[in-house]
Amino acid sequence: MFKKLTTFKVVYETKNFSKAAELLFVVQPTVSAQIKQLENELGTTLFRRNGRKEVLATPQADLLYQKTGNLLDDWEDLKLEIQNRKDKITNCNIAASHTFSIYLLPDLIISLKQYFPNISFNIKMMNSLEVLNALEHHDIDFGFIEKPLSAKNIRRFPLFNDQLVLAGNPTTGPWLIREKTSGVYYYTQRYLEENDIQKETMTVQNNEIIIALLKKGFGCAIISQRAAKGLKYQKLSEKYSRQFYLITRDQNASPELTNVMQWIQKRADFKTNSSKNISKNDIALGNNKTQ
Repeated sequence: MFKKLTTFKVVYETKNFSKAAELLFVVQPTVSAQIKQLENELGTTLFRRNGRKEVLATPQADLLYQKTGNLLDDWEDLKLEIQNRKDKITNCNIAASHTFSIYLLPDLIISLKQYFPNISFNIKMMNSLEVLNALEHHDIDFGFIEKPLSAKNIRRFPLFNDQLVLAGNPTTGPWLIREKTSGVYYYTQRYLEENDIQKETMTVQNNEIIIALLKKGFGCAIISQRAAKGLKYQKLSEKYSRQFYLITRDQNASPELTNVMQWIQKRADFKTNSSKNISKNDIALGNNKTQ
């Protein structure tokens, strides 16, 4: 319809089918066919020929022209607004602690990208304290930690539990431990003290290196049960069950990023759900990026 109205507008202004065809970059029969279709739809005559080339507008054409200008302008504005929204990309910087990054973040990012296609996610892996510091310094928009850290102007939301296990052979060692600022360091130190263990320790600042060493039969470590697949391990008591947290700043984020964070809180069970199990409400929240 809008193509026919555009053709009508040009014919009305030029009073010439051939000239209108030139301006529209089409052949004259196309112009004639579109005007005829429009006349059939409206049930009226819009133009009368006056000589070989010039055409005269009917009163019905005068009325249509008055309304068409605003209508076409509104249509162009609407197309431009839709295009701008479609092309608008919002950057979102995320940091997550090691266990969360490796075993939970991939599935989360896939789901987030599915429901927030116009957001570009940038990911960093840090220990829990580094994530908190990055958030405080506005280097990231939000983060995930495995340690109940707190700070001024930072909000913390519990997501779900993570069970820790003892993997490897503790009778031979050495004990592979994370750096002091990591989330699991506290639990390792508690276990060593409670059991009066004095064996050699080795600090390794990367979970994946610890897992690789354990798989080669070297050392022992307290790790997330999620990371212990394929390893021999013993489950520890409930005292060694921790929580993962989402942390954000108090200040209001953009509407787009606020929706992302609300979506994550709403679906704190994303670790076990596939995308086909996401509810209609989740989809609506994910698509409602401008409210």
